[in-house]
Amino acid sequence: MLVLVKSAPDTTDGKRGIKLARDMAADLVFLQNGVYFAQNDMLEGFCGTAYVLEEDCRLRGLGGGDLERDIKRLAYEDLIDLMSNNEGVVGMF
Repeated sequence: MLVLVKSAPDTTDGKRGIKLARDMAADLVFLQNGVYFAQNDMLEGFCGTAYVLEEDCRLRGLGGGDLERDIKRLAYEDLIDLMSNNEGVVGMF
């Protein structure tokens, strides 16, 4: 399962997306303002794989040093492949 999160960390929707991913043991993809979740120490306790769209990070001024080390970076084309190869996609929070 894959959960797409586009809302910022200070929103109810963003927090709901993270909780859903934790409860379902799903992987996360952060896009739009959701990329702020990929900052250091924002995903404490999350055990799945987390991805972030590089272009959305760049547009918001987030560089590699601002992000968790374990976050995998994706281009939009990679996101399409990830979604089509996944058994289920839930979003957008």
